[in-house]
Amino acid sequence: MKKVMKRHSLYFSAVRKVEIREEELGEPGPGRLLVETRASAISPGTESLIFKGEAPSEMPLDNKLAALPGRFEFPFKYGYACAGRVKNAPPGLKNWEGVTVVCLNPHETYFYARPDELIPVPRDVPPEKACLLPFMETAVNLALDGAPLLGEEVAIFGQGLVGLFVTSVMSRFPLARLFTIEPSPRRRAESLRLGATLSSHPSECCINADLVYELSGRPETLSHAVDSTRFGGRIVIGSWYGTRDGYSGLGGEFHRKRIQIISSQVSSLAPALTGRWSAQRRMKEAWKMLKTTDTSRLITHHFPFQEAEKAYRVLENPGESIGVILNY
Repeated sequence: MKKVMKRHSLYFSAVRKVEIREEELGEPGPGRLLVETRASAISPGTESLIFKGEAPSEMPLDNKLAALPGRFEFPFKYGYACAGRVKNAPPGLKNWEGVTVVCLNPHETYFYARPDELIPVPRDVPPEKACLLPFMETAVNLALDGAPLLGEEVAIFGQGLVGLFVTSVMSRFPLARLFTIEPSPRRRAESLRLGATLSSHPSECCINADLVYELSGRPETLSHAVDSTRFGGRIVIGSWYGTRDGYSGLGGEFHRKRIQIISSQVSSLAPALTGRWSAQRRMKEAWKMLKTTDTSRLITHHFPFQEAEKAYRVLENPGESIGVILNY
């Protein structure tokens, strides 16, 4: 009798509750590779919302990822920043065996994937750094959507993991000044290290920028973003507010200042860019940015996979952490 292979997967099972469940891995299907996970990064914004029960239950997990079927209805698996090693491959794909890869896959010990769903990792990039790639890809996408111009002043609200990566990317542009706004002293210090001109607490924020990024995850921050944008400026919203979408601050100066609000989400490219940019080109730039960014102080917490619930408890106090990694 053939031995049934099993894996352990993380499930969001209820509000503020995760479980590690054993389940059968099943058969791979044609053309699929078996990947053994080495590390996965928790998405601080999206997964915090999920953990707190603030994701809209009627919304699909992801329309474009086969690894994330279903909706935000408990119980379900989630995650999209996984690094692992190809353990087994079918005939014709044996060259993949032993290759370290990144995959947009939930937190689990093993999974199957097609070659086109896997991103090979350069030999000089360790798995814990490689699993940050999806967040850097998001940062590159935000830069493309904001389209900063020579000599502009740019402000970034929120210096979580994605916010800090945006700061790192923006610091390479020939800007006049790069401001960041963040309540956590720890994150403000990292922001300055990664190239911000000035980093301040929201209560001390008094700026007037051409381009503003709202990456705090808090709907109420959008009113501060509007106040901080000069006439004819742009606000790029990269935060996902989940069910907390009660912002109604578009009165006041919003219309008079003719501010443009831009939504940004990494699952797609801006329509205006698709004639010149592709997901592959964007990923190539994300690798360049990640390899040349010092992430040593951005991974603040490591947890064994079996202790994943502790990791989500840490995320409930955003000032304590930046990047949280699960090790397998």
